[in-house]
Amino acid sequence: MAGAVKRIKLGSQGLEVSAQGLGCMGMSAFYGPPKPESDMIALIHHAINSGITLLDTSDIYGPHTNEILLGKALKGGMRERVELATKFGISFADGKREIRGDPAYVRAACEASLKRLDIDCIDLYYQHRIDTRVPIEVTIGELKKLVEEGKIKYIGLSEASASTIRRAHAVHPITAVQLEWSLWSRDVEAEIVPTCRELGIGIVAYSPLGRGFFSSGPKLVESFSKEDFRQYLPRFQAENLEHNKKLFERVNEIATRKGCTPSQLALAWVHHQGDDVCPIPGTTKVENCNQNIKALSVKLTLEEMVELESIASADAVKGDRYGGKASTYEDSETPPVNSNKEMVGTVKRIKLGSQGLEVSAQGLGCMAMSCLYGPPEPEPDMIALIHHAINSGITLLDTSDIYGPYTNEILVGKALKGGMRERVELATKFGISFADGGKIRGDPAYVRACCEASVKRLDIDCIDLYYQHRVDTKIPIEVTIGELKKLVEEGKIKYIGLSEACAATIRRAHAVHPITAVQLEWSLWSRDVEAEICMPKFQAENLEHNKKLFESVNEIAMRKGCTPAQLALAWVHHQGDDVCPIPGTTKIEQLNENIQALSVKLAPEEMAELDSIALADAVKGDRYPDGV
Repeated sequence: MAGAVKRIKLGSQGLEVSAQGLGCMGMSAFYGPPKPESDMIALIHHAINSGITLLDTSDIYGPHTNEILLGKALKGGMRERVELATKFGISFADGKREIRGDPAYVRAACEASLKRLDIDCIDLYYQHRIDTRVPIEVTIGELKKLVEEGKIKYIGLSEASASTIRRAHAVHPITAVQLEWSLWSRDVEAEIVPTCRELGIGIVAYSPLGRGFFSSGPKLVESFSKEDFRQYLPRFQAENLEHNKKLFERVNEIATRKGCTPSQLALAWVHHQGDDVCPIPGTTKVENCNQNIKALSVKLTLEEMVELESIASADAVKGDRYGGKASTYEDSETPPVNSNKEMVGTVKRIKLGSQGLEVSAQGLGCMAMSCLYGPPEPEPDMIALIHHAINSGITLLDTSDIYGPYTNEILVGKALKGGMRERVELATKFGISFADGGKIRGDPAYVRACCEASVKRLDIDCIDLYYQHRVDTKIPIEVTIGELKKLVEEGKIKYIGLSEACAATIRRAHAVHPITAVQLEWSLWSRDVEAEICMPKFQAENLEHNKKLFESVNEIAMRKGCTPAQLALAWVHHQGDDVCPIPGTTKIEQLNENIQALSVKLAPEEMAELDSIALADAVKGDRYPDGV
């Protein structure tokens, strides 16, 4: 009766679905009048019993009636056998259609869908269309809360651009992106599909049969009722249909050779795009459902795939996918997250040094993503975190060849693909040789080799800010800086920095070539650098004493209405506009809190109070163990 329906993983968060789903929209709306409820429930049951378990609906289908239909169909033990996907985002009230993604609407829509579907939890909840007035981070932030509350399991997006997908994925993992993908809608292959695959996001292809075009070709328009919205789509207009029928005829020829229907061939082509793709053809007939399932058994050779793609090139189809002002991924960009004060503070720009380098007033230390503070964090999560930081206005990224070693630079390099490189100031470091057992080196040959290796790992042409991580006391600093100066002249680095260098060394280095930045440990419990330059602390014998400093800082933070971490970071920001702290984190929530520290304003009296409790004797223990 129907072919076997295999199971596939959708996304990277554990969702498993049937390799083909069932689009339920046409049962209730848009493709003609609603179909008899009893027939549609029987069709849904038939699909489930045939192995089709991913059911797709939306609150706008009807509106509302399609969800109610699904809720009825899933009684009697059927709910436990399916993965149920629904959507929000298109509001239809008082005859007015509006795209909405504000938190209050997201929550209300979810709770209303749960009630109509008569279930406790939605398996996959999509944002149907993107609200371009609301930062995507705000919308996803509310969806994340719904996941934490157990009202939804997985988050999806529909008709979202590559950059919007990246920004959303940085807040909470996106499990699936729904997009129109078929032999006559292939534009998503340029950016969106590669982005999904890079981030480990599943792909759900809607209208894989070209809204029914590949079932009967141009004759399809003869069956349109007055309620069928397809009659208004550009591709079905007479001036385009004559051209488009050529594509159907070519597909039909190949299908005849293969011994299948043109719709099965078109559907098989989508299935052959990969095991991360799940098409969801819609139907209102059991016979068509069976035909669609049989498409899973149609095997296409590489030559046949090439032939199909050659006849389904961009100029093979005339007419846009939608008409009028329909919302698609092409107009799904949202305002930057830092335009919404609920999320993060504004990240201003500052001048770093006197050579023209401009950076965000706060950077991102990337070390802990790969090493030293525990095991390496999952790469997709860290790439998403870096993207979130960049989209939030944090553009100074800090890494080093010793972090990993090497793996942190490789991670940052991957994160800067897809246009991200041009949006950041990238700093890395050399000077601690892992191959030599952690030996400090600053000889010219080593400096050059390190730079070239970092450029290769980061997959870039030029490093914005290149620090000597630790100073080699065996080599005159003038010799090391002399080699760095050559690298500047060769265009391999833009600016030179030093890390953990004394005042005299900084002066000597600066005499050879301008030093743009000095990296140093500076905080309320590491203030020794104030005297000249402008882990033992965690041992039990010191920690009991050091906790008094935290308690005092915490008291002031409570008065200010911020966290102690934000207060400590604000204190550093208040040292001057020539200071850029680079707090490290592996969590988006902490990143957002760190950015909010930029909004914490400290009066001179509060700075004096903090300075007084953070005196030299307020902290016990050296900054590093012996030998460092």
